[in-house]
Amino acid sequence: MKRSKVLQLQPDYNVKSHDFADLAEQIVRALPSERYEVTAAFLRGRPGPGEPVSKADHSVYFEFSDKSLKGMRLRAMWALYKFCRKEQFDVVICNRFKPVNMMLQLNRWLKIPLCVGISHGFGEYDRFYRRSQAKRLIDKAWRFVGVSPAVKQYLLDCKCGFTEQNTFAITNAIDIEQAEALQLPRQQAREKLGLDQDARMIGALGRLVPIKGHRFLLQAFAALKDKYPKAQLAIIGAGREETRLREQIGQLGLNGRAHLLGFQENALQYVRAFDIWTMPSLAEGLGLALLEGMSGHLPVIASDVPAMLPLIEGAGGLAVKPSDVATLTAALDEYLALSDEALQAKGEQAYRYLQEHHDIEVFRQEYLDLIDSGLSQARKEHS
Repeated sequence: MKRSKVLQLQPDYNVKSHDFADLAEQIVRALPSERYEVTAAFLRGRPGPGEPVSKADHSVYFEFSDKSLKGMRLRAMWALYKFCRKEQFDVVICNRFKPVNMMLQLNRWLKIPLCVGISHGFGEYDRFYRRSQAKRLIDKAWRFVGVSPAVKQYLLDCKCGFTEQNTFAITNAIDIEQAEALQLPRQQAREKLGLDQDARMIGALGRLVPIKGHRFLLQAFAALKDKYPKAQLAIIGAGREETRLREQIGQLGLNGRAHLLGFQENALQYVRAFDIWTMPSLAEGLGLALLEGMSGHLPVIASDVPAMLPLIEGAGGLAVKPSDVATLTAALDEYLALSDEALQAKGEQAYRYLQEHHDIEVFRQEYLDLIDSGLSQARKEHS
């Protein structure tokens, strides 16, 4: 039996050595190799020596420059068109806006039977010309996936070709078993990060950029530092806000109590260093770091943005208003006041929710069903 040919198109090379939370690699794993031949293609970047490659049957690195992917992108579009025409794919899966946008235009001529566009967040279709282009180009070949029910609703609300019939929510998941296997025991994780073994440790993981809301977390912690002298705060991540956050730590009198730990390879291994997991973001498509915290059996405090609110509520965590220092302070206060046993029980509740609602097997099955049914429908229409 001839295998169906699938192209998975991504904006950047970013294959991880562990794929527990790598959406694209999990989709590759969802497609049975006896029925599907998968090519992973990356518009920008390529692996260096010893860096991981996709588990797909083939990997292609276009290595387009940033400049060639702006504006009309004619040279990049022509290269992608020639490649797809030569390979004769049956399915193309596009991750994020740029690949979706390029394939929407190209598939007028390529006529690939099934195209899947995956949206990871909000705002991609806020601009009028993007909505009018989508309305013009979305046809029966297309299916769209939002990585959370909130992202699906955003697409539907754009009213530009996304419908209940062609738009689905497949919630991000993580491979819990693989994630747990990576995690170091609490004492060892703290040792490696240079953290106090006896502290009640609040943790956060994310790039140091304004949208992640770390400055509000520092303010909230500062309000409680005297009430809870054994409490400390640590943030894993690097980014342009680092200098500003270091200054803020000094101004708030948090030296020795709040720690910026920088970028850490395979940061998930350190999750168990913490007692409380926080995610004070101002916006998120789906807060993957929230699921990572739950995989470490940690209680969660996070912003009640649309994509995260169902996760926080499901996990029995505390939802706070983005950028609202008072509600964030109150949430930290509530968890810091708990006994070790009560806090651990909260963490177990979060872990059980993760197991029940964000299982990787369910995620893979939903993608396989979407592609199987989309292909069979396309073939019926073609015959």
